[in-house]
Amino acid sequence: MIAGRESRFRGSQGTSIIGLFGAAAAWTGASEKTLDRIGDMDFEKIYLYPNSHAGYYPGARPIAMKVIFRNSDGRLLGAQALGEDNVDKRISALAMAIQMGATVYDLEEAELCYAPQFGSAKDPVNFAGMVGADVLRGDMPISHWGTAEKRFLLDVREPAELAVESAPGAVNIPLGQLRARLGELPRDREIQVLCRSGQRAYSATRILLQNGFKARNISGGMLARDHTLLLTN
Repeated sequence: MIAGRESRFRGSQGTSIIGLFGAAAAWTGASEKTLDRIGDMDFEKIYLYPNSHAGYYPGARPIAMKVIFRNSDGRLLGAQALGEDNVDKRISALAMAIQMGATVYDLEEAELCYAPQFGSAKDPVNFAGMVGADVLRGDMPISHWGTAEKRFLLDVREPAELAVESAPGAVNIPLGQLRARLGELPRDREIQVLCRSGQRAYSATRILLQNGFKARNISGGMLARDHTLLLTN
């Protein structure tokens, strides 16, 4: 009771943002470390790297995003983002979605502002929902750095990209050659597929699954490995 009126504090979900060397880092909701600490195992995480607005319009910048949701029903639990442009509005949208009990399926269908200088027809928030829903529907089995390295690694990037960075022990078959070279891959082991950000690895994983292989996409690809320390919570 405050000033004669019933009032209740709904609690805080820790939505915050900081400036960071010309960029911004923002977060909301539960972190992976918090869920681990309380023993909550009913969650999955995804990493994605959408552009801040339409890529064909000048000035688009990638946003590194980590989104955490329930495995059982897709309910959003938390999100983190790092980037140079429009990080705040994506985390603000996800913060409201968490407050309203939304799921990754709701994010798929969210109708958000679009003009090429402000966003994409499929906003990063929509992409987060689409990726999360693909995982829960079984269309995109995923794994994460820390466990994937112990299994058979398939890198579907172009050879020139490996000169910049590579995953030790990974077999390189570029995506465009994959269908013709399936015979080089083991059928008795689960294949962990990687690329730069996860998009080509998704296509490769679908090809492998449709040809009877056991395969998982390493969420976020090489970029997720590079950003592990920044999006570790």
